Amino acid sequence: MSAALDILNPDNPKRVLMVVANGATSSVTGWPVGFWWAELTHPYWVFVEHGYEVDIVSPEGGALQGDSWSDPRDESGYSAHDLISLGFINSSNHSKLVENTPAIDAVDVSKYDAVFFVGGQSPMVTFYDNKPVHELVAKFYEAGKVVSVVCHATCVLLKTKLSNGSFLVDGKTWTGFADSEEQFADDFVGQRIQPFWIEEEAKKMSNTNFIVQSRFKAHAVRDGRLITGQQQYSGAAAAELVVEALGV
Repeated sequence: MSAALDILNPDNPKRVLMVVANGATSSVTGWPVGFWWAELTHPYWVFVEHGYEVDIVSPEGGALQGDSWSDPRDESGYSAHDLISLGFINSSNHSKLVENTPAIDAVDVSKYDAVFFVGGQSPMVTFYDNKPVHELVAKFYEAGKVVSVVCHATCVLLKTKLSNGSFLVDGKTWTGFADSEEQFADDFVGQRIQPFWIEEEAKKMSNTNFIVQSRFKAHAVRDGRLITGQQQYSGAAAAELVVEALGV
């Protein structure tokens, strides 16, 4: 029997909102970009194993698009090892969760204990300058909820401000996609991929502490109710910190 079954609370389950980017086109490469499957499916697995209820939404609503290299079925074979994502994709009950998502303007923050922003390449296009996304992050944080953001979705923390005008990350330690990882990706495909690098921009901010660890290794950071993950291998680690922060 799973140890997680010992802490299920079916009468009053914790509720987590997962925010996933809509599909877009990169202004740098011209490629279609979306969310990264493992950053959705691995945290989702952690949450449901702890008996949590999970809802999935997106900024605009509707069907979502995963980055092709994050799909275990892709001919590149890049994510062929990702059996959790493969199972999610091939389960009709789960795949339908990304086929017609509600939009974030329908979200009632009071219904949730935590929010989890999923990364991928699309957030660099669809989250970075998206004021409703920034406002949703701030609403959850100022309502006393746990806020978790992983990989390229952490670009939203470069701009999210609280109602007092300060950046949410002021005085906080956090992580996100590393410059070394961006350089590796650029070298791998032979061209610049992203319009900016998160670590580089975060280092320009005063009164915040942006840290990274080894390239493409699981790394998640908790600073109070703010939880961040470095890249696609950090989703489950960030989710575990959410569970820790919620106390069950």
